[in-house]
Amino acid sequence: MRIARPALLLLARLRGSLRGGEFGLVVLAIAVGALSGVAVSAMTLIVDFAHVVIYGIPFDVRLSAAERVPLVAAFAAPMLAGLALGAIDVFRARRKLSPGVDPVEANALRGGRMSLSDSLLVAAQTVMSNGCGASVGLEAGYAQIGGGLASRIGLNGRLRRQDLRMLVGCGAGGAIAAAFGAPITGAFYAFELIIGVYSLAIAGPVFAATLTATLTTKAIVGAPYVISVPDAPTLAIEHYVALIGLGLVAAALGVGAMQAAAWIERAFRFFVPSRLLRPVAGGFLLGCMALYTPQVLGAGHGALGLDFYWPLGVRELVILIALKLFASMASLASGFRGGLFFASLFVGSLLGKLYAIAIAFAFPGLGLDMVACVLVGMGALSTAIVGGPLTMTFLVLESTGNLGIAGGVLAASIAASLAVRTTFGYSFTTWRLHLRGETIRGGQDVGWLRDLTVAKMMIPSPAIFLAAGSVRAFREAYPLGSANVVVAVDEDGRYCGLVHVAEAHAATLADDDDGGAVGLLVHLPATTLHPDDDIRMALDLFGAVHADTLAVTERDTDHVLGTLGEAFAARRYAQETDGAMKGVLGGG
Repeated sequence: MRIARPALLLLARLRGSLRGGEFGLVVLAIAVGALSGVAVSAMTLIVDFAHVVIYGIPFDVRLSAAERVPLVAAFAAPMLAGLALGAIDVFRARRKLSPGVDPVEANALRGGRMSLSDSLLVAAQTVMSNGCGASVGLEAGYAQIGGGLASRIGLNGRLRRQDLRMLVGCGAGGAIAAAFGAPITGAFYAFELIIGVYSLAIAGPVFAATLTATLTTKAIVGAPYVISVPDAPTLAIEHYVALIGLGLVAAALGVGAMQAAAWIERAFRFFVPSRLLRPVAGGFLLGCMALYTPQVLGAGHGALGLDFYWPLGVRELVILIALKLFASMASLASGFRGGLFFASLFVGSLLGKLYAIAIAFAFPGLGLDMVACVLVGMGALSTAIVGGPLTMTFLVLESTGNLGIAGGVLAASIAASLAVRTTFGYSFTTWRLHLRGETIRGGQDVGWLRDLTVAKMMIPSPAIFLAAGSVRAFREAYPLGSANVVVAVDEDGRYCGLVHVAEAHAATLADDDDGGAVGLLVHLPATTLHPDDDIRMALDLFGAVHADTLAVTERDTDHVLGTLGEAFAARRYAQETDGAMKGVLGGG
């Protein structure tokens, strides 16, 4: 006991320093960044080894850059891996286990709370999917394991809600930074996509995490993925106009691809109703496409470097764009795990080449450089599908080292982002959440709105009176000043309406007049709140009916549970909003 008590006191002080000081959060962020770097390195090495063993390619050759792949491997690998993934899906469905929460959903709805076991499973499924050649990227798995590790560390340290959300952003952003050797990209990935806000208060920990993750991965696996490209010429004003046009084309393609993903998923469920066999069918389709070109396999790292300098014609570009998009959508729709992060970069580079050819044909005197179009296409399409215009701009710049095209990439990425948000409103991640019934549009913290329910704010055991009772009896039970509003109920305790005490006392009654039934004086007989309504729904209803007080009833039985006043609800909303903003901006 003498040893345990000082240890507990030391642990409590350590937790207090983590919750209360920026230095402690930076230390935690560095630890999270290092763990994310280790996880990314391990996943990358496992996948590279799997590609070497399964497809017989040299260790220094990317799968999508292979000239050809063995026929048996092209079909057997994705189909057998699909069978294993289908079996896992069936097992979890029978046990009614949740599909797992990604960092965006965790930060938006759960205050940064993620399950480490679920994150490890998702990361393993992503490795299995990419390792067998499925047309998905590892980046989703990287972000998942980075966010999961960060969440577990933050929960063990009992961090505040906003600090935990920030730490999850450090983990996910650190993982992306480690994957590309791009610390600025990782930081803005955390800001734009995971945390949902830029703030000086969180910049220190986030950049500490991304730098640490980048250095950790470089120490383990060496140089990151870099695209060697020639310098693009200086852009003129007319070039910017043309590149913004490329951003709009990329937005249209991105929206179409995201909508097609939902259609393809519905088609798989219709034609292959078995959960077990659905990924097998996806693996078979992938094998068929791989016979035409191995560039549909994996995320596309090798194919991007290969096609950057390869003189492809219009027909080849259109076929590759269509095949790669369909392969990626079919892989995800059938049940393989992963994302479209790098696939969107690869397809964007092909789109940029195609756009450059079209511009040269339509406006031969414009002189729009092919390299500029390729880099802008990468940034614009990845922005349209994944989101985060600054994230993708920095990714292109840090991956290529080409600063001359920075303005064009940023302009096109912003144009693509605005077009997608205006016409569609979702990134690929939030679109898939929307298809599951969620309404979030990013990592911004809206979970506290859902957590602040009517049940937590209402006054239980309200003043109640039978609607069939007389006005005289009501006056005797509730004199002026005893209450403002009384809930009228029937004999079974079901809600009938609200009675204002002052109104019941307004009329003069003769000695032999009981005033009739109180039920004749009720207001809002069909308007109530329910305990699971959130604060926003409650305030909207108050505004719609212009009431100061509303009754709270059970949704199914209409039995009265309590009352809620508009002034109190508005005050609680203001307090929670102020607390959330202070947490984001560093004011508390």
